[in-house]
Amino acid sequence: MNEIIQRLTKHGISPTHQRVEIAQVLFAKPQHVSAEQVLNIVNDGHAVTSKATVYNTLGLFARKGLIREVIIDPTKVFYDSNITPHYHFYNEDTGILDDIAISDLDISNLPEPPAGTSTERVDVIVRVKNQTEMQ
Repeated sequence: MNEIIQRLTKHGISPTHQRVEIAQVLFAKPQHVSAEQVLNIVNDGHAVTSKATVYNTLGLFARKGLIREVIIDPTKVFYDSNITPHYHFYNEDTGILDDIAISDLDISNLPEPPAGTSTERVDVIVRVKNQTEMQ
């Protein structure tokens, strides 16, 4: 728990009890989780954390660079504990998000960004579906 408190403090986040519990869920392993999944896991234990607290904390963690927000569509957002550069496969049948190593995809010849801006990062989501057998 001390490691999580130090990590939050290092990123300028006050380590409240609820933030620490949410961080423990997120950083237990590399994973892609929704806010609802985080809420269920946190509340499966002894504490009761509100939906608003979970959403606000996830937003704060994303703004501070602790996690990545992966927006599949306006109604489906995942929070990725792996903040190293990488891309994603999204399985539309199962709802599972998987990592793609940056070395597995060559993205070149990006256009010049508009005047007064610079490219921050490139997000790629490759949407896949399960194959069905032909009958």
